[in-house]
Amino acid sequence: MPVLDAHRTIDAVWKIESAKIIAGLTRMVRDVGLAEELAQDALVAALEQWPASRIPDNPAAWLMTTAKRRAVDHIRRSERLTRKQRQLAHELEQRQDPEDQETPEQDDVLRLMLISCHPVLPTEGRAALTLRLLGGLTAEEIARAFLVTGTVITQRIAAAKRTLAEQRVPFDLPDEAELAQRLSSVLEVIYLIFNEGYSATSGDDLMRPGLCLEALRLGRLLAESAPREAEVHALVALMEIQASRSAARTGPSGEPVQLHEQNRGRWDQLLIRRGFTAMLRAREAGGTPGPYLLQAAIAVSHAQARTAEDTDWVRIADLYGALARLLPTPIVQLNRAVALGMAHGPQAGLDLVDSLITDQALHDYHLLPSVRGDLLLRLDRRQEARLEFLRAVALTGNASERAFLRRRAEEITVTGPSLPTLGQAAHDFLSRDALNATTVHSYGQTLRRLCRALGEHTPLDALTADQVAQTFATAWAGAEASTWNRHRSAVRSFSTWTSANDLAAKLDRRAETRPRAQPLTAEQLDELWSHPDLPLRERTLWRLLHESAAGVKAVLSLDIENLDLDDRRARTNRGWVSWRSGTARLLPRLLEDRTRGPVFLSDRRPGPARTPEPADLCPDTGRRRLSYERAEYLFKERTKLLDPAHDGYTLRRLKPPPEPNGTAPARPHAPSLCSSAASVSPIP
Repeated sequence: MPVLDAHRTIDAVWKIESAKIIAGLTRMVRDVGLAEELAQDALVAALEQWPASRIPDNPAAWLMTTAKRRAVDHIRRSERLTRKQRQLAHELEQRQDPEDQETPEQDDVLRLMLISCHPVLPTEGRAALTLRLLGGLTAEEIARAFLVTGTVITQRIAAAKRTLAEQRVPFDLPDEAELAQRLSSVLEVIYLIFNEGYSATSGDDLMRPGLCLEALRLGRLLAESAPREAEVHALVALMEIQASRSAARTGPSGEPVQLHEQNRGRWDQLLIRRGFTAMLRAREAGGTPGPYLLQAAIAVSHAQARTAEDTDWVRIADLYGALARLLPTPIVQLNRAVALGMAHGPQAGLDLVDSLITDQALHDYHLLPSVRGDLLLRLDRRQEARLEFLRAVALTGNASERAFLRRRAEEITVTGPSLPTLGQAAHDFLSRDALNATTVHSYGQTLRRLCRALGEHTPLDALTADQVAQTFATAWAGAEASTWNRHRSAVRSFSTWTSANDLAAKLDRRAETRPRAQPLTAEQLDELWSHPDLPLRERTLWRLLHESAAGVKAVLSLDIENLDLDDRRARTNRGWVSWRSGTARLLPRLLEDRTRGPVFLSDRRPGPARTPEPADLCPDTGRRRLSYERAEYLFKERTKLLDPAHDGYTLRRLKPPPEPNGTAPARPHAPSLCSSAASVSPIP
């Protein structure tokens, strides 16, 4: 048999049977990572043997038998065999027929689904692991589907397997009470995969059909494994009916086509019938209607309408009302607003949308201004609708949707003089020569958020203090007082420069209270200093912060010209920073032959768009001064293992504890590595 044909056959068999093989092996070895490795060994054996001989009459049985033999060999080689494992290995060796099993195959697949979608895993880890184990996709195929690199997917899968092993997630079916809860996690992952394929969040294309097909296959597989679960069949019905519209959802150039404008003759009737059948099975399973059953009922209502005008929007609005009571999420409410606007007029929908504007979950969601623009256009509030479509353009990450929304905005003609906009004013404000790079960066964060939330095309004169306060409440309600006040200060400066209304009038200044950080213990410091692969820059910076007890910003602002290495001190704008022998041994190595510029440098040179001030640039290397944010991030990452909560510590915790009388500890004659003094004296 030609090698190419054999490889195609093997690939097809693997995609169909890999989930069952890995599931059966996981039951044997109780380790999903090891099970996948054993299954891959069997796949490699097939790639080596089948082209030279012939494809077996039962390829799936051959792969399963080969993989189980490798599992038996692995169990026998293990030094920590239990009596149960020995007995299991003996029984499996005697019974190699994969169809002769005590545990039904469907149960194994269901177990594997429950493991790969376990709640202990992050969402992106669940999706990647599910597509790998149950979809039979390679890391590169998954990466292409989600527009990331293969390395990222490999890392996600490896992290997920490691978490499952560390948490000792059992390969057992939970009892009925827990099964429904665990199944909801599986359904969530499958629908997430489908939605990413149906409406891609980024990239050039509106849809990624490969992901839709994989989600459908996984849903059908789950329905076979859990035939009595109504929500499983309901999800399959929902996906089948939504997938039936795929051919009609895009135009000749890949542009989106709205539901009411679609050619319903292009809807796939076979998928619609399969969806109706799955819906009947969901209803036959009985029980209280769940969220997927209600969504499937909405999809059925759309599919039953022969034309857009025949759509029963009143029924759909009622179904969304029931769904909102069961699942009161902002996304559900936004969809309900669309249905209300169609059933009871655009003002009814707009009232609900306006109540969602302050919801933090939607503040960067492009469909919120898009839906609002639709409703405003139907109310003949054209200028407002145009601004909403332009705001949606700035928020979407999908190129097809961006072009579609921009075209909708351009189709709305407006009359009257051209007025200064928020976006143009923000650009002019940040371009002033009077602002240094740090201030531009800080003010830019605030103004970019305002532009995203309020729309960069919004006329400056139309902005109000209420709108700005609403943006602050959505974006920074839970921020620390210092962060809130920094953004407030930026708005006040911008408002003064533009001579606009006092945009910060509704923003109260917050009291800044920062409790003293608990210093690291001597044991934690010992572990930190003794780390073998700690970079020299971090080792020197952290030692200096500990030995000087000075502020982080003061230490990062040090320049080589102001160092007195012999006297172990350096001049700052506010006084002297001094250190001990630990820092004294490290500083000369860090500086090497440099004689000017910042002591602590970033890892790379700045880009052309972010040229730092001359004082923050090293003339010898071209690198800029290490930023406070980067220094904090590196310390947090390194200290996650020291932190019981695994969040990492801030650099303030390097300061030594004060003496009982509240003063800094006096400088000892023989400083130790883990206890040191603060020594900051005024410049005479």
